Amino acid sequence: MTPATEFHPSGAPDYAVPPGETIREYLDELGMTQRELAARLGLSAKHLNRLVQGLVPLSHEIAQRLELVTGMPARLWNRLEADYQSALQRLRLEKELLEAVPWLDEIPVRELVVRGILPEEPTDDISRVQQLLAFFGVAHLATWRELYERPAAAFRRAEPSVTRPGAVAVWLRLGELAARDIECGPFDGPGLRRALPRLRRLTSQPPELAASMMRDVCARYGVAMVFVREFDGARVSGATRWVSGDKVTLLLSLRRRTDDHLWFTFFHEIGHILLHGKGDTWIDDGGSADDPREGEADRFACDLLIPEEHSSRLRTITSPDSARAFAHEIGVSPGIVAGRLQHDGIWPAGYGEGLKERIDLETGL
Repeated sequence: MTPATEFHPSGAPDYAVPPGETIREYLDELGMTQRELAARLGLSAKHLNRLVQGLVPLSHEIAQRLELVTGMPARLWNRLEADYQSALQRLRLEKELLEAVPWLDEIPVRELVVRGILPEEPTDDISRVQQLLAFFGVAHLATWRELYERPAAAFRRAEPSVTRPGAVAVWLRLGELAARDIECGPFDGPGLRRALPRLRRLTSQPPELAASMMRDVCARYGVAMVFVREFDGARVSGATRWVSGDKVTLLLSLRRRTDDHLWFTFFHEIGHILLHGKGDTWIDDGGSADDPREGEADRFACDLLIPEEHSSRLRTITSPDSARAFAHEIGVSPGIVAGRLQHDGIWPAGYGEGLKERIDLETGL
């Protein structure tokens, strides 16, 4: 991290001056005691003392009284109070920003700059904190932790040593922003279920065509499907995040970049949407999880891609050619069959990789 710049390059002081300082000057000039001024203003001596110290606000009513007693217009007293409160707020914000500087170590700032999401300049710590708060659309770091870090940290990771909640949070936020630009109909669970066979048939289409049609079908039923490349430290495959009761984001990272992984992740997330409650955030990395609902989503995807009535035949598939024939018969891509055979241990890892189609979609993010 770079050193924080001075907060006051334009000459703004690092302190706030209460209107009480002007009251104190008035008392010194006239040789008047606080007790006498309090009596003239109709205030208690204690209240005036707290006003002089800046411990209580100078109200419009007291500004009017001060105008009568001191001859200084009420609007000027009100302006002094407004400037004081503004300065206090600025100093509080500056303190919060300074305290948030260690947060930068949790976020892939450099990668955000490289992708053009954060500006190249300014690069000082305070500016970077402000840029990140604006990127996440939050006013305070505590709010970020509640909205983004908590769900990012809660999901079970197959590779916890290389997965950072801050990087996952960035990935989630980019998906959230991309989803805003997708016009969707209101969420329709029954309609989405009816569309499952059509979505499954897309597995045999070229990835570029399938991706466009996936978006269109999902949007019709209230699902904003977006692709966002994974970040270093965010080894996640997909996520489901409800935007409202009528719209849900389905986020895919294209991790591993093979069609079998893409389609399994996609239908796994569809499983979460159809089987589990609105409002939950699901983040998946393709690994196992303690939550039984992850197992339910896995089973949903497995049974949809290769229905149970066909899965008993998997052990009879011994070659890439027989896998292609089986895939053609049941209407899915050969890569999906190869991935299932490897996952179930019927084929050794790496065998049949040539059946999988590489995914190289332009995500824009």
